[in-house]
Amino acid sequence: MIEQDFHPVSQKTRYAMGAAFGLAAVCVWAMWMSITRLGVTTSLSVYDLTMLRFATAGILLAPVVVRKGWAIDRLGWPRLLVLVSGAGAPYVLVASSGLRFAPAAHAGALMPGVMPLFVALIAAFVMREKFSALRKAGYALIALGVLTILGVSALATSGEQTEGHLLFLTAAFMWACYTIVLRQSQLEPLHGAALVSAGSCVLYLPAYFLTQGAHAFAAPLSDLAFQAFFQGVLSSILALFFFGKGIALLGASAGAAFSALTPALAALLAIPILGEIPAPRDWAPLFAVSAGVFLASGGSVPQWRRD
Repeated sequence: MIEQDFHPVSQKTRYAMGAAFGLAAVCVWAMWMSITRLGVTTSLSVYDLTMLRFATAGILLAPVVVRKGWAIDRLGWPRLLVLVSGAGAPYVLVASSGLRFAPAAHAGALMPGVMPLFVALIAAFVMREKFSALRKAGYALIALGVLTILGVSALATSGEQTEGHLLFLTAAFMWACYTIVLRQSQLEPLHGAALVSAGSCVLYLPAYFLTQGAHAFAAPLSDLAFQAFFQGVLSSILALFFFGKGIALLGASAGAAFSALTPALAALLAIPILGEIPAPRDWAPLFAVSAGVFLASGGSVPQWRRD
């Protein structure tokens, strides 16, 4: 059997760069779980946080949309709507609402932890993408870890936590659809982030001010400034840019798989930020998810021929 000829340096560098961008996005997302839960359980509502996020990001990225347009020729209106909904204001409203009812560690497991599985299923059934045995093993580990977390928490869960879990799973599916459309469209990462942010700003802000008025501005100025920066700059611009670069370098399924590292990071960050300490039984499935993401992302492949 003839081995396929690879260029070791370029191939390794491509994977390393894709992994670096994926991990950078994961770090922001993991922190987002705790920062958003802190916001929605203190001085701001889910609607307030969504407004701050997309007012900030939409204004900052508006010049990109003005220069590059809405990419209708490449996306069409339906896929543009999927892009904006899957990572924009609708996604944030669903995900943030879940954080009102369930802890950040559960959010990490059930949103970015499950999202790669949704991406893989969509890619397999819609795009006919094939996966190696190692990547299938990785997805199995992710599924095992997530199902264990769900099963254990269900034994002591409340009705409110169940509602939060369902919202997290809905958000995971929305982001998976965004990931597939982003990969198919081959948009530049910054352009994709700009479409999400500007589109959400145009669609959501009028509805927010019509229904909520100036509710957000009753919160302390320090809270507003911090959440505007974190939600609008770090989460909506930098994290989406990093994620888009990872997808461009690694592909939809492999790039998305890095998000499954978020459960462990979200659980760790929730300790100092929220004082939420996971039970000892939660750590094994979190590490199973982390091991699964390495395999599912192609971390152990491809094999390069030694001369």
